[in-house]
Amino acid sequence: MLDTSARLLRLLALLQSQRFWAGTDLAARLEVTPRTVRRDVERLRSLGYPVASSSGVAGGYQLEHGSRLPPLLLDDDEALAMSVGLRGALVTGVEGLEEASLRAMTKLEQVMPQRLRGRLAGFHRAIAQLPLRGPSVSSQVLGAIAQASWSDKIVRFAYVDGASQRSSRIVEPHGLVHLGGRWYLAAFDRKREDWRTFRVDRIDGKVREGERFVRREPPGKDLVALVSRSVSGVRSDQPARVIIHAPYDRVRAKVPALAAHVSEIDAQRCLLETSGGSFYHLALHIGLLGEDFEVQSPPELQAVVERLAGTFGRAAGRGESE
Repeated sequence: MLDTSARLLRLLALLQSQRFWAGTDLAARLEVTPRTVRRDVERLRSLGYPVASSSGVAGGYQLEHGSRLPPLLLDDDEALAMSVGLRGALVTGVEGLEEASLRAMTKLEQVMPQRLRGRLAGFHRAIAQLPLRGPSVSSQVLGAIAQASWSDKIVRFAYVDGASQRSSRIVEPHGLVHLGGRWYLAAFDRKREDWRTFRVDRIDGKVREGERFVRREPPGKDLVALVSRSVSGVRSDQPARVIIHAPYDRVRAKVPALAAHVSEIDAQRCLLETSGGSFYHLALHIGLLGEDFEVQSPPELQAVVERLAGTFGRAAGRGESE
């Protein structure tokens, strides 16, 4: 049987591992009596851990939210995941978060056993981050939006668009997306009765929470795709549409989200949409994907592809003749 201190740590780890535990299950896991479990729960409460209890046939224990953050117990994989995540938080562009992340990462890595430090060093050597830094955003604004999205409550805020026009918005926040060094809010705009993407750094002032809303299904059933399409430059003024004969996941991994929107057609084909820039550059970039493709529109892009095909074909022929 474990001594009291070790048993308290084990009990705390169990309470943190799932939302609710029956008293008999905890007793069985700790190899003690239910009465001992009750005494140990009281000890945890005296240390500041808010453990709620219920009696009866379905009675048990659960760790509740408290007024302060108590120490947490992490297994090896959880500690590694937290450290890697904190390092990623250093480049999120959230005001105040970088310094807090560095402090937390330092505290965590100082108490790591040697076996974990070696694994963590391997992670950091293998992971290269592209420092995409966009405008900084307020942690208060970001936190308020995240909380409203989690609790399904509408938000009201002032928004300044790219043309410096200020407007009042009432939206249903469905989620936040970090893309290309910027934070975006994917939401349904109640005034415009349509889906909109908002840059969080352009939200001016406080975010005010309102009544609850019923979640809607976003276009394409994917908030990341919704934001990607919005910021990729795909517009209604004759965008280029190209069918790529390759699975969606393979193409998506090769095409930057800010460059084009990619959607799945079937298991072996996907649609790439983009606009702006040179048709020559677009044709060359599509060719560099190394996948078969066919141009749907516009005809000008198809003409460029045909001219480039002729140019490369003649070059290949000259190489063979030599």
